[in-house]
Amino acid sequence: MRILIAVLALLAPLICWADTLSGRVVGVTDGDTVMLLTEQKEQVKVRIAAIDAPEKSQAFGTASKQELSELCFGKPATVEIQGKDRYGRTIGDLTCDGLNASEEQIAAGMAWVYRQYSKDAHLIELEGKAKANSRGLWSDASPTPPWEFRRGVKPKVSSEAEGDAAPSVKSGSGFTCAGKTKCGEMDSCEEARFYLTKCGVSRLDRDRDGIPCESICGSN
Repeated sequence: MRILIAVLALLAPLICWADTLSGRVVGVTDGDTVMLLTEQKEQVKVRIAAIDAPEKSQAFGTASKQELSELCFGKPATVEIQGKDRYGRTIGDLTCDGLNASEEQIAAGMAWVYRQYSKDAHLIELEGKAKANSRGLWSDASPTPPWEFRRGVKPKVSSEAEGDAAPSVKSGSGFTCAGKTKCGEMDSCEEARFYLTKCGVSRLDRDRDGIPCESICGSN
């Protein structure tokens, strides 16, 4: 018995290590999938657990990928492994430079909680706040969840759903989703709010308080 305990004690660190990957994100496929280059120089495709981001051909698909790229690309990351999916991707809880990717994507309105696989109360709460504040994809009156989109359910067309999908569409105030992504490119607080809520440029509101570009809108 003592020998068995000693062996298990020696193996424990290896078992824990096997359940966690560390490295750097070297690629972003879409809003819920990245390529991790591990410390052992192995490339591992990681499907982020608990969320489902818009498909590339969906409204906000490009914006979701851009948001995840801003969060993770080129940064140190860890993955708490949960298993593999049918495509051979590693499923896990991804943290990039200290920030939880699932939480950040949900809070930015760039992904849904994947209800089929997660009942995480905290993520559901973050999703509710994003929806209440019309963040990202929730600025569309009737966004189509990606699991329905993959089944061929046709989305209801929203004229202001996403800038990169419909760059020529204008709002009632005359603003256009024309590819601006930085506060320095905004001409007014009203334009910054439009880009945040209608174009899905959530990086304009990094502190998640609903106010974009506080250097412009902070006094409004």
